[in-house]
Amino acid sequence: MKFYFLLVFCLTVVLESFGQFQPDTTYFENYPDQLTTRFYTSRKYTSFLVRDQVTDQSYRFEPNSTLNLGIGATYDDFTLNLAYGFGFMNPDRSTGKTKYLDLQAHMYPNKFVIDFFGQFYRGYYLLDDLRAGEDEVFILPEMRMQQVGLNVQYLMNGERLSLKAAFLQSAWQKKSAGSLVVGMEGYGSRVNNNDLILPPSPELLEQRNFDRIASVDFGPNVGYVHTLVFAKHFFITGMLSANLAVNRVAMDIEGVREVNWGMSPNIFWRGFVGYNSDRWSINANYVQNRVRNQTINDMESVFLVGNYRFNFVYRFIPGPKLKPKLDFFSPKRIIGSLKK
Repeated sequence: MKFYFLLVFCLTVVLESFGQFQPDTTYFENYPDQLTTRFYTSRKYTSFLVRDQVTDQSYRFEPNSTLNLGIGATYDDFTLNLAYGFGFMNPDRSTGKTKYLDLQAHMYPNKFVIDFFGQFYRGYYLLDDLRAGEDEVFILPEMRMQQVGLNVQYLMNGERLSLKAAFLQSAWQKKSAGSLVVGMEGYGSRVNNNDLILPPSPELLEQRNFDRIASVDFGPNVGYVHTLVFAKHFFITGMLSANLAVNRVAMDIEGVREVNWGMSPNIFWRGFVGYNSDRWSINANYVQNRVRNQTINDMESVFLVGNYRFNFVYRFIPGPKLKPKLDFFSPKRIIGSLKK
């Protein structure tokens, strides 16, 4: 946790110090002096997808992560959200229990897009059984999935396009605009189990099953984002970027490790839709990142990380007693003190 917060703080300080930013206020308006409060529901997940090319069988393993209810606030680019998965929102589906720590962070400082992933999950089930209505769902209580990754992108037309308006609602996009994005991203991912991961079947030879897959990916990306504003207050934002990464994947089969190198295309997309104004907003957003591995032992695999959220937002100017306390956490104040 200390490393996570230190990383977020350092990235914010470095990127916000890139000169003076002058937004085109005819396109969007920032509200750094207002407190943006939110009430929201959300669910984060980290899934594992496998396709056996020999049997043409696909498997999707899902964690039993919770649907959460939360509150949060943003002030001058500092955001804090707190959420909890209450029992009445998460009925038992007989899919086992999942213990997890999910540290997704999606940040939008001026002209930049930053995503950090710190996923640590234990306990999965086979979603295909649940969809097929099977009496018993294949559950792997000791299956673990971890991913640490970082994506940093430059927003070419950041003077006219605000992703804060779409994701954080600490700004209001008043006119439609689009922009190219370019950057770099890298991930380290791993899934392992005490026993074999794929369910036994007559078609799948035990000698081809595995108990661990790990990969490392790094490379450049490019994408495009566009916000369509209509009737002044309603908006739809879509962002898609593709990454061509150097990929190293390793698979453990019966104590023997196989390794493969190659180039792997990854996809990162986000969607936002809602209503925004100078005081309040209601909106929904979805973020999904797909990290695809090279085929190894005739097995294709994908690490899938996602987050969807529904927000009710209200902004107001803090009073004289609250404002000094909020200013203490302002990145601009911290950056200013470091420059002195």
